[in-house]
Amino acid sequence: MFDMKITTDLYLGDCLIELKKIPDNSVDLIVTSPPYADQRKSTYGGIHATKYVDWFLPISKELLRVLKPTGTFILNIKEKVVEGERSTYVMELIIAMREQGWLWTEEFIWHKKNSYPGKWPNRFRDSWERLLQFNKAKHFHMYQEEVMVPMGDWKKSRLKNLSETDKTRDNSKVGSGFGKNISNWIDREMAYPSNVLHLATECNNKKHSAAFPEELPEWFIKLFTREGDVVLDPFMGSGTTMFVAKRMKRNSIGIEIIPEYYEMVSSELNPVELFLFEPENEYEKTKNARRNSIR
Repeated sequence: MFDMKITTDLYLGDCLIELKKIPDNSVDLIVTSPPYADQRKSTYGGIHATKYVDWFLPISKELLRVLKPTGTFILNIKEKVVEGERSTYVMELIIAMREQGWLWTEEFIWHKKNSYPGKWPNRFRDSWERLLQFNKAKHFHMYQEEVMVPMGDWKKSRLKNLSETDKTRDNSKVGSGFGKNISNWIDREMAYPSNVLHLATECNNKKHSAAFPEELPEWFIKLFTREGDVVLDPFMGSGTTMFVAKRMKRNSIGIEIIPEYYEMVSSELNPVELFLFEPENEYEKTKNARRNSIR
């Protein structure tokens, strides 16, 4: 049986520059979490909210170029609160990206189910973040059955007491077999999820200040790709997307501007380099090339 070869390509540098090395229409899924406005100043410069759209648009233009027409872009982002009022830079970015040629097709919410309780004088602590879905075309690859969930207790309670209205409501007009006719759910073990992801914030990687849990990129990789497809994270950070993609047999591309994070991901993806008999000068010449293309 054919053994699929999976590759992980890592680039060290500014993603706006490094993205130019990636061919047009070559990526199936982009999953990334760029620095939010006025955050991570020591590592990414802390882009001010009023300058965020102008900063990101050249990057999103490159992402639009490298994404396949059937591909999807998932952007993890969150507006901040300044002096008691929420910033509008996320909404402004959505509008600007639509003008750039993107379709804003969906918005998922990441509910951080283990967030600490808390409050400020005029609001409570946020326990959610946005996951914006953008596409190049209305018809894109999406494998909804891959993320179905068990029916759970709802099946035991709600489906036992159906009213006549439940049985006579409209069937699905999009061919899902469900629709408003709740009797269609009888004898089914699995259901489609909503667009709210209930995930804890804990992750295995404690070496990065903004690492997200592996379950987050895993869910979108299941939903939008097949084995052998290409996943891109232009703000790689601690490499969560890279590790998950490799485990799920997807090719992946990661870009990171911070050398420490780049080296950390490189070493963990390829932990052993046994070149004991290679002359030192030859080893130094080839070391970076090996790290840049991890098989």
